[in-house]
Amino acid sequence: MSIGPRTLGLTKITRKLRQRINEHHAKQEILRATKERKRRVRSEVHTKMLKIGFLGGGKMAQALAKGFIKAGLSEGEKMLASCLPNDTGSIDAFKEIGSNTVFSNGPVAEHGDILILSVKPQIVPKVLPELKDHRKLILSIAMGISLASLEKGLPPGTPVIRVMPNTPALVGCGATVYARGKHAGDDEAQIAEKLFSAVGLCEEVSESMIDPVTALAGSGPAYVYMMIEALADGAVKMGLMRSIAYRLAAQTVLGAGTMVRDTQIHPGQLKDDVASPAGSTITGIHHLEKHGLRSAIMGAVEAATLRCQEVSSLEDEK
Repeated sequence: MSIGPRTLGLTKITRKLRQRINEHHAKQEILRATKERKRRVRSEVHTKMLKIGFLGGGKMAQALAKGFIKAGLSEGEKMLASCLPNDTGSIDAFKEIGSNTVFSNGPVAEHGDILILSVKPQIVPKVLPELKDHRKLILSIAMGISLASLEKGLPPGTPVIRVMPNTPALVGCGATVYARGKHAGDDEAQIAEKLFSAVGLCEEVSESMIDPVTALAGSGPAYVYMMIEALADGAVKMGLMRSIAYRLAAQTVLGAGTMVRDTQIHPGQLKDDVASPAGSTITGIHHLEKHGLRSAIMGAVEAATLRCQEVSSLEDEK
């Protein structure tokens, strides 16, 4: 049986890609060893079975609670969340993992070794005065509320860390960054990183980078969902069943992201490895370039960053 040029091209691409992955294998082993050393150091910080208080019991708080339990960092009965009396969904969600809920923040502040501020930004000024008698580690996931604003409303010397997770944390695939306040030291930072690593990737940044990260990782899933929908629509237009198209599009995005993350090969090189001469991929890439895909995505991140900065400024002025 003769082998066509397309089959030969795909074989060469596959071999080339495998070679590149193998070349990075040694580097990955070094990185894994480094991460393992960091993990052992962080494990020395006492985060086992922490008592955690959630000031606000919404979807993100629920995701974090489940992640902490799954990672063995806490237990359901050791967590307490404040919810509105009519928020039966949140109340039931915490009940399912063995946690209690209350309708005020005082008992939560008393209960937790660590307090996670997970209310909407406009509610934060109402919550902070209720913490005046407590100087516990505060991890804030309230969007747009600066460290300076948080520290101003809390007792002097309170360790505060501002954390920005994204919605894929709900399925354990979050991309989270954190920035520490004036009174948060290495121990507090390690606790924050260990907790949020339980629901995905977690990195430390300076607070000035929170807004660009929000525009990238916080808003980014929406951009990717649109891309998945568009990929599936294109396939449906060409005759594929929609249910299959969505599954394949989602898996394609997941696979491509995993390739970039795990091989650490530049995404441009991975793109080149797929785009064989005169093939269908390079033809599709040309179409995307003609219609400004890169510029549109870059512009979206820029616009979202500017909006985050605007919101942050408004919150700080209150």
